[in-house]
Amino acid sequence: MGPRALNVLAQIMLAVWAVVVIAPLLITLLGSFKGTTELFGDPFTLPSALRWDNWVSAWDTARVGRFILNSAIVVFFGVAGTMLLGSMAAYVLARYTFSGNRFIYYMFVSGLTFPVFLALVPLFFVVKNLGLLGTHTGLVLVYIAYSLPFTVFFLAAFFKTLPTSVAEAAFMDGCSHARTFFQVMLPMARPALVSVTIFNILGQWNQYLLPLVLLPGDAEDKWVLPQGIASISTAAGNQADWGALFAALTIAIVPMLVVYVIFQRQIQAGLTQGAVK
Repeated sequence: MGPRALNVLAQIMLAVWAVVVIAPLLITLLGSFKGTTELFGDPFTLPSALRWDNWVSAWDTARVGRFILNSAIVVFFGVAGTMLLGSMAAYVLARYTFSGNRFIYYMFVSGLTFPVFLALVPLFFVVKNLGLLGTHTGLVLVYIAYSLPFTVFFLAAFFKTLPTSVAEAAFMDGCSHARTFFQVMLPMARPALVSVTIFNILGQWNQYLLPLVLLPGDAEDKWVLPQGIASISTAAGNQADWGALFAALTIAIVPMLVVYVIFQRQIQAGLTQGAVK
């Protein structure tokens, strides 16, 4: 198979992949404006009328607005803590040589191989014994712990590609290790930081298992968005309010879609920069 044929095949596969990704989003968006009868018809037909009451029902009756606020709070502090601790750990492990360096690094990396659901029961009791069950604080700490392995793994590889001469020049100018990291090396790692931040935002925003265990039913006011949508789904099954469910799904998708569209260039730059040194 020649280069031209491979190019055509790659374009066909990309087109198929685009359809696979876009079709569910389009169905969800159209469904948010349809009634129950229309929803069970052709999913790609346009709604007979724009039923904004589905959005109002999702926002007010189903309290999607409250769930979005809870998710925003948890994800903000979770990602901030993850990036602060993860970047510092990755920098030390990548740039400093000391006894136990590789062991600590591999302990972080091993966290990538550990399925979340295997730790749910012991994690529940640990958080409960700390008095943080049913609180956003407990969920934020767990988010940070589960996001650190990927963050350290990704950033450590990137920090290794940064020039050593820049750090040495900063030390010669009288900078401390902390100042060199925060004012010199961290800005140089901006593409990688943006990429990892976006991945962590997406992962924490869409997390369902951990909030389900750590924010039980009696803490409904603290539920995050995936829990809220799940509750709407249950209600929709009993009351047939499918339009509100699709509206809630659309509301949940839009913020992450906007974030990705805005930062897509930075994400691509962070994934590719450092590949060639």
